[in-house]
Amino acid sequence: MIEVVRPGPLATVQDLGRPGHAHLGVPRSGAADERALRLANRLVGNPEGVAGVELTFGGATLRFHEPAWIAVAGALAPLSVDGRAYGTHAPCYVAAGGVVDVGTPRSGLRTYLAVRGGVTVDAVLGSRSTDLLSGLGPAPLAAGDRLPVGSAEGLEEINVDIAPTSPMPETPVLRIVAGPRDDWFTDEAMATLTSARYEVSTDSNRVGVRLDGPPLARAREGELGSEGMVTGSLQVPPSGLPIIFLADHPTTGGYPVVAVLDPTAVADAAQLRPGQMLRFRL
Repeated sequence: MIEVVRPGPLATVQDLGRPGHAHLGVPRSGAADERALRLANRLVGNPEGVAGVELTFGGATLRFHEPAWIAVAGALAPLSVDGRAYGTHAPCYVAAGGVVDVGTPRSGLRTYLAVRGGVTVDAVLGSRSTDLLSGLGPAPLAAGDRLPVGSAEGLEEINVDIAPTSPMPETPVLRIVAGPRDDWFTDEAMATLTSARYEVSTDSNRVGVRLDGPPLARAREGELGSEGMVTGSLQVPPSGLPIIFLADHPTTGGYPVVAVLDPTAVADAAQLRPGQMLRFRL
């Protein structure tokens, strides 16, 4: 059992989401940075898709009522157990009664804590993920919450000491594929998108990364009928400022999508902090 002493700015339970329900209006949700959750789980011998804790801007304190192996991955945040510093991206043993503190990340935004056996809160539509848009899944974590932990029986042995990682560049370059509605924009708009720098807005969240910068000029007026949306879509509202859809994005939308992130770039987008600059590369 894990007791939440302090959740930080935002802490949620996340796995790899609930795919297959978009036709019912249910977003996939799941970890915003799937790459980091998968890595944290592998480090403690879990299957990649079991649930862990997603921390936004860190600042969390958790008490473990039974002995546990944990791993922290994603945004580079200070980690300590009972006041003793440990490295991230490596398995770490926590004795019964141990208190784990995850500080504010030095870079990146979202940090993932995996525990051997996984967090086993009740599943909704096959997933334990918190979906902030639809309200499905467990509520965001609050002080006093207790999270059950699954059995480690039958899991792989822990056989990795550390997983080397590289910090995110100060100004990341996210790869995109044009379309499906790039024809709704002028040629100059695509040139602007792939040459200008954009700044991450403070209005960003798990639904999407809102950007400030040069607006993208339309070649066509009016609006679309609602169309299906995928994670990584760059949807452009009337302001002309693109929004990168993340894990909790709606399943449909009526604003044109000028481009879509390469799937490998979604994890980087999930780690963008307010005020950070980025570029796009076609």
